[in-house]
Amino acid sequence: MTTTATTPIVSAPAQQNSPARRGKRRSLAPGERLPASRLVGPGLVLALWAAASAAGQLDPAAIPAPWTVLRTAGQLWSDGTLSTDVLTSLERAGYGFALGLTAGVVLALAAGLSRVGEALIDGTVQLNRAIPTLGLIPLFILWLGIGETFKIAIIAIVVYIPIYLNLHAALSGIDHRFVELAEVQGLSRVRFVRQIVIPGALPGFFVGLRLGVTGSWLSLVVLEQINATSGLGYLMFQAQNYGRTDIILVGLLIYGVFGLASDSAVRIVERRVLSWRRTLSN
Repeated sequence: MTTTATTPIVSAPAQQNSPARRGKRRSLAPGERLPASRLVGPGLVLALWAAASAAGQLDPAAIPAPWTVLRTAGQLWSDGTLSTDVLTSLERAGYGFALGLTAGVVLALAAGLSRVGEALIDGTVQLNRAIPTLGLIPLFILWLGIGETFKIAIIAIVVYIPIYLNLHAALSGIDHRFVELAEVQGLSRVRFVRQIVIPGALPGFFVGLRLGVTGSWLSLVVLEQINATSGLGYLMFQAQNYGRTDIILVGLLIYGVFGLASDSAVRIVERRVLSWRRTLSN
């Protein structure tokens, strides 16, 4: 008779080590969000600017020191010039952005939810996107005059294009299985839009909204130098004629602050509206 010795399988060490291995597993996520993280970069640039100015590495005539720019801003604000120009720029950007936002959302919904609408709208918008928007300024001046109307119209065009493109892409990217599920559940058109289309398109909409907000400020810099009597762009244009780089930097810093603040506001709204999503950003 032959006997076969069986070697017991030792599994205890593996079971004891597996929790340790799981505990030591390196996380691939970016980690927790740092407080005021978007201010770190601008703050570092400002610190380097101040340090270089204090060390005499920058020509004051070309790039004035930060304290010089702040002193100039205080003087312009005290005599009422800066406050008037800021309010005028905000008004122009606000009207243009509102028109562009409305046009972008309406056109994207019409093109994204209807094949007829897509055939009528999408090609025209793509053609408009291929034409430099600032190149339309001479034509719009002939059509609308050289007053405020053409400035607001150009801002609206700059705003609506990215909103339309991103919202239309988000609508086209909705999984067709959700559409089939809505049909099986017997959802009405209104409930389908509210429960399927809007949640699926919101991420793309917010991307377009951020681009549109930035575009409104970028176009405003150019437009306010054309037959304008007020506004930050007009202030910078006049400062160029007199060689006042400190005033030019005041205008640029205000544009930058407005752009960063508006983008941050959109991000805050986006995080709250899309709090149900689990992404790398949250």
